[in-house]
This record gives sequence, structure tokens and C-alpha cells, in this order.
Amino acid sequence: MTVTPSELSPNQSPEELAQEADLDLTLDAELDLAIPEEVPTADDPSSRASRSDTDGVGFTLDEFASLLSKYDYNFKPGDVVNGTVFALESKGAMIDIGAKTAAFMPLQEVSINRVEGLSDVLQPGEIREFFIMSEENEDGQLSLSIRRIEYQRAWERVRQLQKEDATIYSEVFATNRGGALVRVEGLRGFIPGSHISTRKVKEELVADFLPLKFLEVDEERNRLVLSHRRALVERKMNRLEVGEVVIGTVRGIKPYGAFIDIGGVSGLLHISEISHEHIETPHTVLNVNDQMKVMIIDLDAERGRISLSTKALEPEPGDMLTDPAKVFEKAEEMAARYKQMLLEQAEDGEPMEVTVD
Repeated sequence: MTVTPSELSPNQSPEELAQEADLDLTLDAELDLAIPEEVPTADDPSSRASRSDTDGVGFTLDEFASLLSKYDYNFKPGDVVNGTVFALESKGAMIDIGAKTAAFMPLQEVSINRVEGLSDVLQPGEIREFFIMSEENEDGQLSLSIRRIEYQRAWERVRQLQKEDATIYSEVFATNRGGALVRVEGLRGFIPGSHISTRKVKEELVADFLPLKFLEVDEERNRLVLSHRRALVERKMNRLEVGEVVIGTVRGIKPYGAFIDIGGVSGLLHISEISHEHIETPHTVLNVNDQMKVMIIDLDAERGRISLSTKALEPEPGDMLTDPAKVFEKAEEMAARYKQMLLEQAEDGEPMEVTVD
């Protein structure tokens, strides 16, 4: 707006006219910046694009959250995660577990059992559980294991079998000076020589499947100890009873007694149960490979022990020293008397079984 001298009011000073001109300029500027009526405002529904205009563009919030949930980078040693096998290499396998970098599983961690190659256990595209062994290395890669998972589950299974007092069968894969070695659920187990009951030479047991009972299950000390003798004794005990007379063969003589083989299991004929007469040493009465009749006086399934007696079969005290043939001949008759004595003791409320410490 331009003011000419002719438009000056005689009653206005020049300063007042200048102020009036500035006001007019401000009003003009405000009118120029006003929003035209034909332009829709932000809250006008017609100003928003329809949903069909944005279909297929980017991710929705729900889709983005779902995608992020699949990529959890907070992996810790000891975690068990799902992973997909996508490459088998000579030294191990590459596994996708959703981390920033593919994880690696060394060949020795593929199984608790010995395998010839990775393809014996894994196939590309296979999805399964993996155990995280360590933190990320400098390249951001994690180390995985299947063997650790199998190891943990094997100990759980073995503890359960021990709790059930189960009899298992396992193949002997090696022997050493102390006994024999087997595998149970993939774990290495040991059978002490004193718990192997067989007529075979120990070295000939390799590749034999033996019935076994658990003696010790200790994961912390990595000790799995088993007994062949206990398994055989239990099986034999199911067919034996106290007071029964059986024929056995002397397999070993010790200062405290003799071990008698009674059909594949060993029973102890304690020195105090050989005769009513005092004996200095079993060697004065018995010889290895002697065949004799003995009577069962105790069956201890818990410890796998069978206690035997010839003293109870003596027609006269000392017959085992002076006339062992007579003891053999009269064994069943004397055993019947012994059983009758046990029944009478039971009726009188006395202990029925005779045990040996």
C-alpha cells in the first residue's frame, strides 16, 4: 500500500501515517497466508488415503513385531535353542538359530555316540534342538552341541533306571585289568572284575551282551558302575528259596570261606557254615573243582549275595571233615529236617531265616 502526499490528512502527522501504513501491510500479509477454502484440512476424512492405497507397502506394526520376535540375540551358554541345519562341512555343521551370524557345531559335538560323519546324524534343512556351549567369538559366532543335550538326557534316563532297579542288557566293547567296559544310553559304564560272573576268560567277553544291574550312578563324578553278578543272582534268586538243596562246584577258596558255583551264579560257603566242628582253614576240607551239595540259608537280592551251608546238612556234627560222602547222600533228608525246624521257629515267633554276617 503506497501513500501519496495528496492523501495525507491535514490532521495526521507523518509518524501517524507511517504506523497506519505498517498496519495495513500486516493485514494484507495475513490475508495472503489464509488457507483456501478448497484445500481440505488434516481432520477431514477425505484428506486420508484409503487402506487399499497402502496395501503391500512395507510391514504393519504387528508383522514387524512378529519378525523381531524371531530374532532374539540374547543367547547365553547353557541355553537350548531350535536351529536349522543349512550346511555340512568337513569339521562341523553351520546352523541357523536366528542369531546375527550362523552358529557352528564341531564334528565331535554331533552325538554322544561315535559317528563316521555328520550326515549320519544331520541332514540339510533339518530342524532340531541345540545346546549353546560358549559366548560369541570375535566374529560373533556361537558354538553349538547336540552331544551335551544327549549327555544330560542320558544321565536322567540312567538315574530313572537305577530308581526302578531295572535290569539292562549292554554289549562289552573293551576290557582292562580292572574289569569290562560297556555303554548304557551312550554313557560309558564299568563292570568291576568282582562283579563279572562268567566262566569265560575276561578278554573273551568283548561283543557279548550281558544282563546288568546298577551299582553306582554319579553324574558329578562321571561314574557309572554296574554289576553282572547282581543281575544273574537276581534272576537265579527268582527260582531259589531258603532251605533248598543245590549241587555246586567249588570255584575259589579264601581264608574266610569258599565260593560255590550253583548254576551260573556264585554263593558263599562261609567257614563257619562248613561244619559244626571248628575248622582252621577251608583248604583242609575243600578243593577247587570239588562238586558238592549245599543248602541255601539266605538270599540277599539287595546286595546280590547267596549264603550257603553244609553244616546244616551234616547228619552228625563233623561229618564234613570225616565223611563228606555221607553228607552228600543225606543232604535232602537233612534239608527237610531243617525246613521243619524253620517252620517250628516261625510258629514260636522266632526268626525264620538263618543269616550269615
